Amino acid sequence: METTRLSTKGQIVLPKTMRTSRAWGPGTEFTVEETGEGILLRPAGGFSEANLDQVAGCLRSKRKSKTPAQMGAAIRREVIRRDGSGRY
Repeated sequence: METTRLSTKGQIVLPKTMRTSRAWGPGTEFTVEETGEGILLRPAGGFSEANLDQVAGCLRSKRKSKTPAQMGAAIRREVIRRDGSGRY
């Protein structure tokens, strides 16, 4: 367990190991909830909750759809490119 302290400005620094393990970078927003056991911080959701019917088709494209064969070829090219760069 790690400890931290409240600054004179009312700020708390989360330990680096916690920030890194959760991929929380600068600017991450949190919801703050008071519970019976203390304070609960949760990363704020980027979008409000929605169901599939509300969002299906909202990102239409004017381009012609790719075939499964074209998508597979593009994925293979990207895997080869990334493998060649030592990324994977």
